[in-house]
Amino acid sequence: MSRNSSIKRRVCVIVIDAMGIGALPDAPQYNDTMDCNTFCNVYRHNNGLRVPNLRRLGLGNIAGVDCLEPAPKPQASFGRMMEVSHGKDTTTGHWEIAGLILDEPFQVFPHGFPKTLMDEFVSMTKCGGYFGNCAASGTAIIDEFNADHVATQHPIIYTSADSVFQIAVNTDVVPLPTLYRWCEQARELLLREWNVSRVIARPYREIDGQLQRQSGDRRDYAVVPHMPTVMNHILDAGGHVLGIGKIVDIFVSSGVSHAVHTAGNHDGLDQTLAALRGELKFDSLKTGQACADEADSEFIFTNLVDTDALYGHRNDPAGFGRAVEEIDAFLPRMLEAVGDDDLLIITADHGCDPTMPGTDHTREYAPVLCYSPSLEPIDLGSLSSFSYIADTIADWLRVGSWPSRKAGLARQESH
Repeated sequence: MSRNSSIKRRVCVIVIDAMGIGALPDAPQYNDTMDCNTFCNVYRHNNGLRVPNLRRLGLGNIAGVDCLEPAPKPQASFGRMMEVSHGKDTTTGHWEIAGLILDEPFQVFPHGFPKTLMDEFVSMTKCGGYFGNCAASGTAIIDEFNADHVATQHPIIYTSADSVFQIAVNTDVVPLPTLYRWCEQARELLLREWNVSRVIARPYREIDGQLQRQSGDRRDYAVVPHMPTVMNHILDAGGHVLGIGKIVDIFVSSGVSHAVHTAGNHDGLDQTLAALRGELKFDSLKTGQACADEADSEFIFTNLVDTDALYGHRNDPAGFGRAVEEIDAFLPRMLEAVGDDDLLIITADHGCDPTMPGTDHTREYAPVLCYSPSLEPIDLGSLSSFSYIADTIADWLRVGSWPSRKAGLARQESH
């Protein structure tokens, strides 16, 4: 069964992972300079980008996006959002987009994980040992330790400035199911006292003499949201929530009734367009989360990860620019599929400025572009929280307020 004909109102949120648009005032507290501006620095590094559709929507009209000429008559409402939650990682950003403000930051381990934790991991998984246990670039660390890993089958463990426990294996020597089992065991261990946001499975293989990460087989094992989000509220009201890409992992299926993993941005764009056109076979995408068989409202939540994983973290502004251009070139087909009762929102979850020293996320404003043929575009200005999007979703789908919404707004005021 494709999307049922009873659907009356839809929202589609597309997160261009890591496409921040300028340093937040508190960026230095996160070891970032006030010069970080992922989109504009990528734009300037490439002597401009071919992004006519993002420009027409109003990206260049947003305060701080001074690299792109403003559109005379933007097609979308436009603005920028501050992050209230403590952090600059994927989980924190997506949770706040969905209306959940994180008061306490996840724990980070920039110098590697404690020996007691690693000893427990080895004992629990029976993996025999490990390599790495440091903050590192994913591509660099597999290059460094692949030979040792192949010889012993011990996993490669690494982290970053974000709250992540990453496990890399060469799937020619350690089967994918074993990697996933080790990640599930690490997730259980890290829930006890360590408060780590995500365990990430990082499979790779040697192809034509080069070590290549298998992004389609990546899995994120996140902490379960501790409060309901707007997604849970949509399901409670009888709607459907479709997660495309790593959304289902970020929320550990909470509030996600249907999901599809993707093999990168192109696949994510294709799946999102199919969803907007009502061409996805929803029955085959159920997550097991309780939901109505028929629904009159639908939320499509897409993460496009390549900008972050392939280019931001690898200090590759040229690749980042190409990825943004690919997204832009895809937009006309999406805009055609957006009807009067649909709302398309384009945003980001944090920055990852590839022109800055280091390979970590950057604490930045997120752009927000809201398009519907039935909306008169306005200047949204500077918004106090990413949860503006959750409020907008709830209003558009007419599902009203939800308990965590009021709590989140109260916490914003306290900040």
